[in-house]
Parts: sequence; structure tokens; C-alpha cells
Amino acid sequence: MAAKARAVNLLRAASGASCRCPAHSGGLHYPVTSTPVRHAADIKNTDYAFEMACSNIRFGEGVTQEVGQDFANMNAKKVGLVTDKNISKLPVIQTVLDSLTKNNVKFDLFDDVTIEPTDVSFKKAINWAKKGGYDSYLAVGGGSVMDTCKVANLYASDPEADFMDYVNAPIGKGLPVTVAVKPLIAVPTTAGTGSETTGVAVFDLKDLKAKTGIGSRAIRPLLGIVDPLNVMTMPNRVAAYSAFDVFCHALESYTALPYNQRSPRPTNPHNRPAYQGSNPISDVWARQALRMCGSYMIDSINSTNNFEARKQMCAASAFAGIGFGNAGVHLCHGLSYGISGNVRSYHAADYPTEKALVPHGLSVVITAPAVFKWTAPACPDRHLEAAQILGRDTTNDKLADAGDILADVIRDYCYKLNIDDGIQALGYTSSDIPALVEATLPQERVTKLAPRQKTKEDFAQILESSLKMY
Repeated sequence: MAAKARAVNLLRAASGASCRCPAHSGGLHYPVTSTPVRHAADIKNTDYAFEMACSNIRFGEGVTQEVGQDFANMNAKKVGLVTDKNISKLPVIQTVLDSLTKNNVKFDLFDDVTIEPTDVSFKKAINWAKKGGYDSYLAVGGGSVMDTCKVANLYASDPEADFMDYVNAPIGKGLPVTVAVKPLIAVPTTAGTGSETTGVAVFDLKDLKAKTGIGSRAIRPLLGIVDPLNVMTMPNRVAAYSAFDVFCHALESYTALPYNQRSPRPTNPHNRPAYQGSNPISDVWARQALRMCGSYMIDSINSTNNFEARKQMCAASAFAGIGFGNAGVHLCHGLSYGISGNVRSYHAADYPTEKALVPHGLSVVITAPAVFKWTAPACPDRHLEAAQILGRDTTNDKLADAGDILADVIRDYCYKLNIDDGIQALGYTSSDIPALVEATLPQERVTKLAPRQKTKEDFAQILESSLKMY
């Protein structure tokens, strides 16, 4: 036994000293980490497989003009077009309308989507969809628009369903989607959410003052039309918060609990969740999205006319969407839902709404330095590799310092892009932390994918550390 122990220690030491560059640190296996050891019964109950699923993606300058032909090719009789009042004033909508009209596609327009949608605004769109009798849908806008359209399609396809039937457990019933939904094409106008690639729709549940969502591969768009021309109109703060959503999607999915450590193992493949944990395929997309963020993110925000940078972040958004749409996200997103749901007075620049609002990307990145400092002991190699991809020279860095190193890298990006100095700047104090923790506890769909086992005290510690960022 002693010889075996020495051999294991030697292998671990060799692994820690080996090259950590992106070309050599991947693979089909996951290294032993400092995650608490699982009992045999737990290991037997963990999953042993993962699935790869995403929407079809069409990428290119000007591809928005093809959307009418797409619906004509599908023999669509009546399309439900979903957008918001701000997008409806931009050139992209005229391009869409011209294309639909040119190809003799009948449609109705719904433009009453709420930025950061709620259960109330979702239900408004659902009622519209139920009355319309649409055989296909088109979403043109950011994540709020695409998520609203997914949900309208779902409940119009299952008109007898109660709203909470499909809402993620434990808040809702989390029932699997077994009805056939209509084809949905998504045209994103921000470079951030990746919603055109996923079967996830997020909203504020007003009674709980917290975000939750609906997640099922069944509701993902049939096609995402990613046209870089559509993101050139993003104002500075919209571009910044959208980019940080990409940034955190990639970081969280890459450092998520490995798929073969997630439990319970589904008794039926139909019940395998969309968020499966990090896996060899999602890793490819997450790494590439991080590389693109490292190369183009700052220029895409600070230089409005830098078309190449915004084009690349458009692609990074879709890449990260494929990554997290299969692996999932974890604590940055889990904690963000209480931060955005409990906002009292913060008003984000460049967001045309009178209500207090913490934009999603801001609510996600504001805890990121503290989150990744905390998660690093579970997979320090991945945290250090992420820091390297984002521009850090890690030649002389130690795995033991990975959390502090990645936190510093994230903090530097935030500082350069004028992100507020912690949740205190959003109106929160230490006295608010218990409420923010309580809002995080129901977010098991994502928090369970953190690579370390966690407690209420851990959530409180991360939030306390996030009161100030710099």
C-alpha cells in the first residue's frame, strides 16, 4: 500500500508540474481534485454520459436578410415575431420586415418585451401567442427577447399547462417538456447571452424577488442567425455587460463540476439535464470563447466603430453559448439572481427603463473575482489556464495561487471596462447579505454545478467579499 501511495503522489506531482497551456491541458479525463471525496454510493449514482446539443447557427455579415426565405422554405403560414420597443426602432427590424414581406410570409408583431423579463411580462407574451395560432416564431433582440419568445412558444404549444409546471425545481415543478413546440428562429442583437444556442429562458419571479428560469433542450431555437451588423448599435454599457456575460459563461462552464461527478444519474436519458457539467466538448467551446474575449473584448467595448472586435465578440457569444448550454454555469449566475432581483435604486446607464435595474451581465461579473478565488481549490489547473488564456503570463505561477491569480485577472478586466466597485455600489450592504443568500438557495439548477461542495456560509462569504471589488 505504501508503494502504491508513493506512486500516486508521484503522478500527482508530475501532473502539477506538466505543461498547462491550452494545447496540452485538455483531454477526455478529469484529474483528481481537492473536491471532497464521494462515498461509493454517490459515485454509483453519478452520471456516466453527456450529450451535445445546440441550435443550428448561421454566421455572417448581412445574413439577417435571409430570414424570410427561411420561413418560406419551412412553408410557414403565420409567424409570431417577438421584439422590444427599442429594437423595433433599429434598422435590423426593417431588414427583417422587408425580408418577410418580400417572401410573402404572414406575421404578427409583439414588441412588448420587458428588459430583464418577469413572470408577468412572460405571461403577457404567452397570452398573445395563444391567441395568435402561430406555426412558427421569430425572435429579434437580446436575451430578454429570445427568452420571452421561447417561453411564449412553449406555453402556446401546451395551452393547458400551469405556468409553474415548467419552471425549474425547486421553485417550480420542473416537468420535462414532452409537447412538440413550433420552430423558432432567433436573431440576436447583442453579443452576450448566447440565448440563440440554448434551451434556457431566465426571468424574475416577482413574488420571490429572485431570478429563476425554464431549461429544456426542447425549447432551443431551430436556428440562430448571428449577424455582426446587428451589434454595431449597442451602446457602451450594453456592450460591456453583454461581453461580461460571455466572459462568465465561458469561465463558469469551463470550471463547472465534471459531468461524471454530477448526480443523480438519470433513470431515463430524456431526463438528463441540459446543464450537465463540464465535458470534453463544452471545454472546446469555452476555451475558444475565452481566447476571443482575451483578444477582442476590451476593443469591442471601448471602440464603438471597431467592427472586427464586435464581430469576433458576436462569435464568442455563440461559442460560449454552446459551451454553457451543454455544461451549465454555476455560482456567478446563481448569486446574480438575488442581486438583480432585490435591486432597490440602481439605474444602469444606457438602459432605457425607469425601473431600478441591474443588467444581467453586471450582476454576474460583480461577484466573479470572489467566486473563482473560492472555486479554485477544486480544479486549480483550469483556473490557472483560464488566467493564461485571458493574458496572464503563468510561467512562474503556482497552482496553489490559481484562485488569487484568476481573481486579479478578472478584476483587471472589470477595472479597465469601468465596472462598478462591488455590490456595495449597486446599493447593497452587509445587512442585505442574508436576503441575498436566501435568494441564492433555490438556484440549485446552477449552484449544484459549482466544483466544490458549498454551504449558506460559503455564499455569505463570497457576497461579503464582493461588497467591494477593487
